[in-house]
Amino acid sequence: MTIIEIQQLPQQNVLHFFKEHWGTTEMVISSGVYDCSQLEGFAFVNDRQEMIGLVTYIIRKQDCEIISLDSLQEGKGIGSALVQAVEQIAFDNGCTSITLITTNDNLHALKFYQKRGYYFIEILPNAVEKARAYKPSIPFIGNDGIAIRDELRLQKQLDF
Repeated sequence: MTIIEIQQLPQQNVLHFFKEHWGTTEMVISSGVYDCSQLEGFAFVNDRQEMIGLVTYIIRKQDCEIISLDSLQEGKGIGSALVQAVEQIAFDNGCTSITLITTNDNLHALKFYQKRGYYFIEILPNAVEKARAYKPSIPFIGNDGIAIRDELRLQKQLDF
């Protein structure tokens, strides 16, 4: 298993991954509307070159924002390795911090990122309602039966 830049993969594989796991390649969050298939990122691939994890990001001056992160095999270090790859590329590009946005229902992500040094910097009440105006396919109920309503912005300072 190895991590490669997603640009090294056939574009149709990346498109298929997003459509299968997100329903679309489009991510609508308060920081913008993104076509994840067009972003920089890394894939975690197995020996058959099948994607079992994928992260996308965007760099804006001294900040890097993680836009999406998926791991198909939980508890095996795939998500951690992908986040570390983004942290390293951000550091190499002179970024001083990494931010990300997740929703209030995503307790797994909130635990995952906090264990890796990310902390809350902003709560965006009812942000998902605004996103639904643009992308009506965003569900109303998420993980553990929790209403998907708010966005939470987390950040980690880079000081390797």
